[in-house]
Amino acid sequence: MGKISVVGLGPGDMAQLPMGVYRLLKGGQPIFLRTKLHPVVETLAKEGLEFDSFDAVYEANEQFEGVYDKIVAQLIAAAEKQDIIYAVPGHPMVAEKTVQLLLEDKQGIEVEIKGGKSFLDDLFQAVRIDPVEGFQLLDALDLKQDEIELGQHVIIMQVFNEYIASEVKLTLMEKYPDEHLVALVHAAGSQAEKVEWLPLFEIDRMQGVHNLTSLYVPPLAQDDRTKSFQTLQYYIDTITGEDGDVWIKAQTHETLLPYLKEETDEFIEAVEKEDSENMVEELGDILMQVLYHTNLGERSGYFSLEEVVETLNKKLRRRHPHVFDGIEATTAEEVDALWQKIKLEEKRGLE
Repeated sequence: MGKISVVGLGPGDMAQLPMGVYRLLKGGQPIFLRTKLHPVVETLAKEGLEFDSFDAVYEANEQFEGVYDKIVAQLIAAAEKQDIIYAVPGHPMVAEKTVQLLLEDKQGIEVEIKGGKSFLDDLFQAVRIDPVEGFQLLDALDLKQDEIELGQHVIIMQVFNEYIASEVKLTLMEKYPDEHLVALVHAAGSQAEKVEWLPLFEIDRMQGVHNLTSLYVPPLAQDDRTKSFQTLQYYIDTITGEDGDVWIKAQTHETLLPYLKEETDEFIEAVEKEDSENMVEELGDILMQVLYHTNLGERSGYFSLEEVVETLNKKLRRRHPHVFDGIEATTAEEVDALWQKIKLEEKRGLE
C-alpha cells in the first residue's frame, strides 16, 4: 500500500512554483496531473519529467462531478501499488474538489498535503486589496446569487471563456449595477499577468480560453447595496437605535398592529387589482412592519430576528420532507395530508 503526496503547481509560471514542490517532483516518483493545461508543465517536461494526466477523463465526461470521482478512483488504484504524486494547479487546499474527495475517500491510503502556492496572494496584490476587509472566493461554475455578499471583496475563479463569463455576468447583474467596475485578472503574479478593469456588463467580451483568469468584484458602498437584506437590517437598526427615529422608538407591539393590518389590506387590494408594481411596494411595507416587531423584541429582550428566522427555517425544513427527504407526495391532497400529520406530531411534542 503506497502513499499519495498531493502538491500544488502554483498559480502560473515556474517563478511561482515552490522550491519544495519542485524538488519533490524531481524525486522520481510517478506523477499524476489533474490537467496538463498549466504553464509549468511544459517547462517541467523539457527538464525530462514524465506525467500521467487526467485530461482524457475530462474529455470523456460532460459532468464535472463524474470526472472528479473517476480521478479519485484512479489515484487510489495507483497508490495501492506504490507511492505517487498528485499535482494540481495552485494550492491543493484551495478550490480543489478532487483533493477534498480524496481526503474523504482514501480507503486506508495515506494522503499527505505537501503544499503549493494559491493564486489568491497574487490576485490580492494585482488588484491591490487587503483580504482582512473580508472576501469571498466563489466558483464560476457553481455561482449562486443568494450567496454573494455585496459588502465584501468577491473573487470568482474559473472564468474560462466567454460563455462562462456571460453566465457570471447575468448572475451578478441581479445584484450589482450594470456599470459596476470589476476586473478580469489573467495569470496573476506571473510574467503574463494582465488586469482588465471594465464595467460588469462587458465582462463576456473576452475571446478564447483563459485557464488562469478570475474575476474580481469590489464591494458596494452601504447605500448602493439596495438588494441586500443586510442593508435592510442596517437601516432598521439605525432608525430604531438610540439616535434614530423618535416616533418608532415610542411604539409597542400593540400600537404597531393597526399599521401591519393596514399594509396587509393594501397588499390584498393590490393582488385583487393585479397591480404587480404596487404588490412589490406593499410587500416591502409588510416586511418593514415585521422588522419593526422583531426589533422591538430584541430591544425588550424577549426574542430576536435570528430566533424568528431560526424558527421559520426549522419549520420549513420539517414540514417539507416531500421536497428535502424524498417522501412521496405528488398531489396537493397528499401534501395537505402530510402537513396535517406533521402538525399533529408537532402539537404532541409540545404537550
